[in-house]
Amino acid sequence: MTLVDHQVADLPGITLHTVETTKYKTTSLILQLKSPIVEEEVTKRALLPFVLQSGTERFPSSKELREALDSLYGATLGADLSKKGEYQVITLRIDVANEKFLSDNTPLLDRAFELLSDVLLKPAKQGNAFLSEIVQKEKRSLKQQIESIYDDKMRYANKRLIEEMFEDEPYRFNVYGSEKEVDAITPEILYDYYNKVIQEDEIHLYAVGDVSREVLKDLTAKHFVFPNAKTEPKRISATGKRRVDEVKEIFEEQEVQQGKLHMGYRTYITYSDPDYLPLQIFNGVFGGFSHSKLFMNVREKESLAYYAASRFESHKGIIFVMSGIETNNYEKTVKIINEQLKEIQNGNITDAELDQTKAMIRNQILETVDDSTGLVEVLYHEVVSRHKRSIEEWLEGIENVTKEQVVGVSKKIELDTIYFLKGRGDE
Repeated sequence: MTLVDHQVADLPGITLHTVETTKYKTTSLILQLKSPIVEEEVTKRALLPFVLQSGTERFPSSKELREALDSLYGATLGADLSKKGEYQVITLRIDVANEKFLSDNTPLLDRAFELLSDVLLKPAKQGNAFLSEIVQKEKRSLKQQIESIYDDKMRYANKRLIEEMFEDEPYRFNVYGSEKEVDAITPEILYDYYNKVIQEDEIHLYAVGDVSREVLKDLTAKHFVFPNAKTEPKRISATGKRRVDEVKEIFEEQEVQQGKLHMGYRTYITYSDPDYLPLQIFNGVFGGFSHSKLFMNVREKESLAYYAASRFESHKGIIFVMSGIETNNYEKTVKIINEQLKEIQNGNITDAELDQTKAMIRNQILETVDDSTGLVEVLYHEVVSRHKRSIEEWLEGIENVTKEQVVGVSKKIELDTIYFLKGRGDE
């Protein structure tokens, strides 16, 4: 049985992904714009989606745009940013009620397509510049967003770990850019960059709902007409896999009650690799769940940490370990975390750990694809990695992973960088 009926069609300037499903009473239209992370563009790119969602030619203010959405039976519009490997991805999304369930004949889907197309292709502007008041407002919001990272010490510690671990790689840049670069972005500079994005970005549209593929294709062709023939999107070339010569240790002091210990491991495995599924199981056994070795040994058994967990970045091949500890427990905690990796490398994985991890990952995947946002997130892995893996293949593959495969991938994993944020004056 096919869980997700995902079909792909290439149209001029855009790739359409359709998922026909009767699961939802709404239709979701999700645009994904992908481009390699570039140092001098990262902050402009962070600002752009929020400027785009603030006004169009027809509705040149947030208020008018909100009213237009309200007239579409309370449709919602959103913008977001993410970093997937060394790509910075812009997401623009509209959710609209399916007109099948309405008593009148409003062509809601057609109007939703038109509105999303306007957000992308007909933004509010004056001459060759975005509207100044929109840009100024969104610059203030972006600065607040960047500043908020400093106040959230777990996010801050993760940001600092990444900056240190990837000091000479594009991945080091925060997805929201740099606060000191925000002020220099003028409405003209941002509009110039926007034109470059429309010309060069790889653009994918996901349409999820109870609508026929033909209708979705016709509406995409009708509304998403690009001004010029697009150039071939830039792609990241495979870089040499940097080996770890010695583990970096970075210590920083701030007024914090609880130390933040973040550790970065290179796995040399990404979404497109055959070892990706065994790596998922490894992460689950290591620190991904509440039955994992980190949680059971660092937090429960030794009572060293307020939390201890791991997660991995599918497109960069990195496992991050996060733990909140007292400063004087630093060395003991690092030692026990490293011992848990050694345990797995030595084959000390019980059948119960393996089975429970598989069940948790299976439930996680099924829960994720049960929601249109999560479903698109999963399907978009294929675009970023240029590797096709259906959800059915994913579920079956997880089930078939052996203990030996998990031990095999664990032996490839190397600790690269330790970052510890500790309280001032703590020993």
